[in-house]
Amino acid sequence: MRNLKKLCLQGLGIAALAAGMSSAFAADKPELKIGYVNGWDDSVAVSHVAAEILQTKLGYPVKLQAVEPAIMWQGVARGDLDVTLSAWLPATHGEYFEKLKDKVVVLGTNYDGAKIGLIVPDYVKAKTIEDLNTYSKDFDGKITGIDAGAGVMRRTEEAIKEYQLSEMKLMPSSGPAMATALTRAEKDKEAIVVTGWIPHWMFAKWNLRFLEDPKKVFGDDEHVDTVANPGLEAKAPDASAFLTNISWRGEEVGAVMLAIREGAKPEQAAKDWIAKNPERVAQWLE
Repeated sequence: MRNLKKLCLQGLGIAALAAGMSSAFAADKPELKIGYVNGWDDSVAVSHVAAEILQTKLGYPVKLQAVEPAIMWQGVARGDLDVTLSAWLPATHGEYFEKLKDKVVVLGTNYDGAKIGLIVPDYVKAKTIEDLNTYSKDFDGKITGIDAGAGVMRRTEEAIKEYQLSEMKLMPSSGPAMATALTRAEKDKEAIVVTGWIPHWMFAKWNLRFLEDPKKVFGDDEHVDTVANPGLEAKAPDASAFLTNISWRGEEVGAVMLAIREGAKPEQAAKDWIAKNPERVAQWLE
C-alpha cells in the first residue's frame, strides 16, 4: 500500500509539474490584440479562426476587438492593436493605408478577389449603376447602405456624383441591417440595391450580382490583407509567421460565415472549421 501511495503521490506531483509548466508556458506568451471590423461577416470569420489557432496551437492569449475601420487602422499603427486580418486594399481602405503605411507592416494577403460595389438581386432590371436613375422608382429612390464612413459608403457617395444619380439617395444603416433589408426584399422579390462586398454569405444564399461600374468608381477587384504593427515580429515571431501564411478561398471563409449566420457563435464556428480542416491549418503553421 505504501508503494502504491508513493506512486500516486509521484503521479500527482508529475501532473502538477506539467500543469505548472503549461501555465508558465502560457504566461510567457504576450497577449495579442486582433482588431476586426464590427458587422463585417468576413472580418468576424477570419479573425475568430486566426484567434482560435493562435490560442490553441501556439499558446497565445488573444483579445478580439470589434472596431470601426478608421479606429482599427489607427490602433494597429499605434500598437494598441497588434494585427488586423481585415485590410481591404488597394481601394476600400486605401485612404487609411496611404496615411499610415509607414507605421504598419503588410504581412500578406489572406483573401484574394475581394470586391465592393452596388449589389442587386438577379431579378432586378438594372444592369449598370447608371441604370439606377432609369429604375429609381423600383428602388423607392434609395440605396441601402451600411455604416456611415465605411469605404464602400464613401465610394457610393462618389458614384452618386459620377453617375449623376439625382433620383437616388444613400441610406446609412449597418451590415446586419442591410442584410435584413435584402432578406425581406428577396422574400417578396422586390427591387433593392445595397452597398456590399464579396466575400459575404449572402452570395451563397441568393443569386446576386454587382451593378456594372464602367467608370471604375469602386475600383477593380481587391484583396484582403493581414496588416500588423511593426513590433509584432519581435513580440511574437511564431505568431507573425502564422499570420503571414494564413490565406483561404471563398468557399472556406464562406463556410464559417454561413455557420455564424445560421446561429453558431463565432468562436464555435471557428473551432468547428478548424477541426474539419486540419491539413489547411497545418499549412498555415509550417
